[in-house]
This record gives sequence, C-alpha cells and structure tokens, in this order.
Amino acid sequence: MAYRARPDEPLTPGQRRGLLVAGVLAVLALLGVAVVAVVAPGAYGHSGAGCVTVDVASSTGGGVLHACGAQARTWCAGASAPGPMDAAVRAQCARAGLATPAAPSAASPGG
Repeated sequence: MAYRARPDEPLTPGQRRGLLVAGVLAVLALLGVAVVAVVAPGAYGHSGAGCVTVDVASSTGGGVLHACGAQARTWCAGASAPGPMDAAVRAQCARAGLATPAAPSAASPGG
C-alpha cells in the first residue's frame, strides 16, 4: 500500500481491494482454526483402548488428565468418591472399558 499524505483522503480502488482480500483471508484463517479445533480430538484423543482422558476444571482454568495401562487401571479403581471429578473419571473409565467402583449412593438417614 502506498503512503497517504492526508489520512482523510478516500482509499483508492487498489487499496480497497487489498483491504478486502486481507479481510477475507483473515476470516478464512479463523474458520480453518475453528474447524480444526472442533474436529481434532487433541493430543491424547478420546478415552478407549485402555487409556483414559478426562477434561477437568480448576481454579486456574482447566486441564487434561491422561493415563494408560496400569496407571489408568489404578486411577479408575480409585475413583470412588462422590463429586464431579470422580464421576467424570468413572464415565471415561467405562468408555475405555476399565473397571470402576460403583458410584457412591446417598447416605441412608438414621445410619
């Protein structure tokens, strides 16, 4: 683009065309990133074949926990506490075909 001496001068047809092309390319790039983000499962993929992947929320944003083999079996066997974290682990362990303890039930009144 050529330097314009006065900023209040209208854009030339070539400058307008250049801005339009840049805008279209920017939108296409953003759409491409969005499609990849939706379609690609990430570095670990989904739970299955003896591997467990759990997305967790935390006070600093969140993260992905991943385990395979003996580590995954140990993790799944210990997911017995009530609460969203262990519930998410149990669900992903079941998806991976790994044994989990029964979900904790509500305590019966009168003990």
